[in-house]
Amino acid sequence: MTEQPPAEYRIEDLAHLSGATVRTIRAYQDRGLLPRPERRGRANVYGEPHLTRLRQIAGLLDRGYTLASIKELLQAWDAGLDLGGVLGLVAEIDGPWTDEEPSRLSRAELDAAFGGTSDETAIAEAVALGVLERVPGRDDEFLVPSPQELAVAAELHSAGVPLRAISGHLREVRGQVEHIAARFLDFTTEHVFQPFLDHPPTGAEAAEAAALVRRLRPLAQQTIDAELARAMRTLATRYLRHHLSDARPAETRRPTEVVATVEPVSDPRPETDPAAVCEEVLLPADAVRAVRALVGPENAAAFIAAAAHREVQARTMDALAGGSGSAPAGGSRSAPSGETGPAPAGAAASTADGRRADDLFAEEDDRGHPNRRP
Repeated sequence: MTEQPPAEYRIEDLAHLSGATVRTIRAYQDRGLLPRPERRGRANVYGEPHLTRLRQIAGLLDRGYTLASIKELLQAWDAGLDLGGVLGLVAEIDGPWTDEEPSRLSRAELDAAFGGTSDETAIAEAVALGVLERVPGRDDEFLVPSPQELAVAAELHSAGVPLRAISGHLREVRGQVEHIAARFLDFTTEHVFQPFLDHPPTGAEAAEAAALVRRLRPLAQQTIDAELARAMRTLATRYLRHHLSDARPAETRRPTEVVATVEPVSDPRPETDPAAVCEEVLLPADAVRAVRALVGPENAAAFIAAAAHREVQARTMDALAGGSGSAPAGGSRSAPSGETGPAPAGAAASTADGRRADDLFAEEDDRGHPNRRP
């Protein structure tokens, strides 16, 4: 039996048999996805391997692979590696990193979600950010890659946040999250995937790496969820209390209720020490007014903190000395009888109404809580 000669095709014939266009075939050649044809005189001749490769590319594109991923797969295949194992690894890497399903939204539904007003500028911004995607040929319909993200934007807008502010906030948050994602990938590459990177993986190694990607895929989001919850638990109560207290009208505050922020003074402890974190306390209103009159509003908080810090140190020294000279609870230490001249450096200054500044802390607020030293 005479052996059949290998099939040969012109580029137009190859395009017809593969379903690709001539322009696409040339683009694949330029990108290294398709081997160059054999040159015969002034003509290019393609063979069966070219047709097979074009069909492989078409199949991988239908499965959702990008051309960059397909190139890596075909290079692995040409190197003699198990394409099945490599395909599994690429499928894990290119697979979805969330269980959220995209949805479609009509223009009317979108306008209704944001107060019923159409805003072309806001829509263009959402499309630029990828929050919305236009559907080809349908001006009245959008693809929503993350319905949760769009729902958050709608909720913020209904709470009074302008759309421009929401877009700016999303850009800022996205940059920070991308930095965190890059750090997580650097971390896992260094400690988990490094053994697979110094040589083309075998089929078994590719399958092992795919299993590792599958195991580690949810860890990034779980870590961020846990750390965000911790940060909100730590900061939200203090942050909101501070801002909401400042925002209350003056007439709704009780006469003795003044919010003051007390910071550590000359404290060598690092800022990460929980005991060194600033704390907000309530002080009698007339005491705060007296301190402000004495040292000025800009120095009031520092004066209060310094006075309290000095008194604690003095009482600690009294206790170490056996309690001698310590003042009774709620009282103040006064200068020895007959002592004249300027007050010593450790003594408290007097206020405009004749009371010593540290005595102001012994007053009670209107809730019956003594603001006095122990």
